[in-house]
Amino acid sequence: MNTSTGIYRVIKNKYFISILVFLIWMSFFDVKDWGLIAERLNKLGELEKTEITLTKQIQETRLELNLLRSEAESIERYAREKYLMKKDNEEIFIVKTP
Repeated sequence: MNTSTGIYRVIKNKYFISILVFLIWMSFFDVKDWGLIAERLNKLGELEKTEITLTKQIQETRLELNLLRSEAESIERYAREKYLMKKDNEEIFIVKTP
């Protein structure tokens, strides 16, 4: 009997009820609840991966730009590969792989 009255006293305690209501409110009903925090952490991870990918693309583009600025042959090769340009006496065959 003594333990049940002890538990009852804890549950009836106004501080316990206040803390319990506060925790429930902060967990589920607050603007910054745990679900939102988890979503934002996932979004942050995705954005960091995107940042890494874009940084690599920027580095590759800068290297390509420096190459195009320094060599005339690279400009011709770039135009042929990217824009399918050709000389007058050439034929281009495009082979698409599945």
